[in-house]
Amino acid sequence: MAYIITRRDALRVAAGGVAAAALADAASAQIPRADASLELKPESGASLRILRPARFVEPDETIFRANTAKFQEATGVQARVDFVGWEDIRQQTAVASNTGTGPDVVLGWAEDPHVYSDKVMELTDLAEYLGKRYGGWTFLGDKYGKKVGTNNWIGIPFGGSTGPVVYRMSAIKEAGFDSIPNDHASFLKLCQGLKKINKPAGFALGNAVGDGNNFANWLVWSHGGFLVDEGGKVAINSKETIAALTYLKDLYATFVPGTLAWGDPSNNRAFAASECWLTSNGVSMYFALKNDAATRPIAEDTNHAPLPFGVVGKPPQSSLILNGMVFKHTKFPNAAKRYLQFMMEAEQYDPWLTGCLGYWSHTLRAYGKSKVWDSDPKLEVYRNGTDNQFWSGYKGPITHAAGTVAAEYIMVQMAASVASGQATPEEAAREAERRSRRYYR
Repeated sequence: MAYIITRRDALRVAAGGVAAAALADAASAQIPRADASLELKPESGASLRILRPARFVEPDETIFRANTAKFQEATGVQARVDFVGWEDIRQQTAVASNTGTGPDVVLGWAEDPHVYSDKVMELTDLAEYLGKRYGGWTFLGDKYGKKVGTNNWIGIPFGGSTGPVVYRMSAIKEAGFDSIPNDHASFLKLCQGLKKINKPAGFALGNAVGDGNNFANWLVWSHGGFLVDEGGKVAINSKETIAALTYLKDLYATFVPGTLAWGDPSNNRAFAASECWLTSNGVSMYFALKNDAATRPIAEDTNHAPLPFGVVGKPPQSSLILNGMVFKHTKFPNAAKRYLQFMMEAEQYDPWLTGCLGYWSHTLRAYGKSKVWDSDPKLEVYRNGTDNQFWSGYKGPITHAAGTVAAEYIMVQMAASVASGQATPEEAAREAERRSRRYYR
C-alpha cells in the first residue's frame, strides 16, 4: 500500500491521526535528552521512497504518516511510504538489493541489514548521535544495529514487538491457577486444565514472521537449546532441542485446532472470538480489544505475563525488531539519514510509541520514561522487551545465515513437523540441522 504525502494530506493526517498523538506530543517534553548534535543537510531536490511493514494497530500507520508529513514540511523533501504485508517485505527488500533500485529507506526485520550488509550504508554517525541523545541503546537495539564483530552500525533499530503470554484471567483461575507458571511442567498442567474446561491455549505453528518464530524460539531456548554456538557452528541437533520437541508433543495436544496454519493475525482473531484463551502476542491484541466496545469486556479480563523461563534464568524471548536501513543505491543519502533521525526524535517518536500503546517497544533507553508505560499496568511486561538477551540465531553472530534461517522458518517448521506427527523429535532436529548448515558454512 503506497502513500505519497501531499500538503493537503499533511493537514488531513495531522488532524485525523493525532487523537492519541496529541497527548503524547505534550508528554514528549518529559523524555530525558542529553546534549548532542548531528547536522544532516538533505540534498537539493531530494525525494525519498520508504518501505515498511503494514500496521497491526491503526495508529502505527496513521501517526507514522503524520510524522512523515511533518518531515516533508520541515525539510521540503518529498516522501512516499509503502506499507506492505509482513510476509512480503523481505521479498521486496531482496528485489531492491538485487536490482539496485527501489526504496531508499527500508524498515525491515531485525536481521535484514545483516543479510544485505554489502548493499546498505554505514549509519554509525546517526546511531551514535541517537544513543548519546537518548540514553543509549537497549540490548537488542545495539545487537541488531551493529555489523557483527565491529562497532559499525548498519541498521537503526526502530522498535521491537515482544510476544509474552496473553491470557484471560478468568480462564486460568477456573483452570486452578492464579498466575502463569514459570516452569514447563506447571505450564503444561495449566494448558491441560484450560483444554479440560473448553477454554484452550494456542500458539502459532504456521509460517508467521512474529508469532511462529517467537513460539519456536521460546520452545527451544527455554529448554536450554540454541540454533548455533558462539562461533557460529550449527548446534540445533542437541539433547536440549529434542527435550523441547518432546515437550511440544504434549503441549500441542492442548491447543485449539488449526494452529499449524496460523499466520500472524490468526491468534488475534481466535482470542477475540473466545476460541483461544491463552497465547503469546504483541500489544496489538490488547489494543484492539480495548478500543472496541464490543470486545472491551474481553480486554478487561485480559492480562500479560512473561513466557515461562523453563530451565534458563532469564526471559527466553527475543523481540521482533523493526530495523531501519539505507541502501547504497539511494541518490539522496543525507536525506535518507535525516529521515531516520527525524522519526527517532522525541517530538515524533514518543507520540508514535504512545499512540501504538507501546506496540513497537522502544530501543533507545530514554523512552522507558514515556508516559505510555505508566498509562496501563497491563503494559509493564512490554516496557523492557528489547532488553531481552536472546536474538535470532542465538547464541551465534547475527549474519546473513541467521537472517536466512529465520526467513525460511526452519525453527518453526521443525516444531510444526513434530506437532503434526510428521517427524519424531530426533528426525526434526536432524532436518533442522541439515537445512541450517546450508547457510552456516
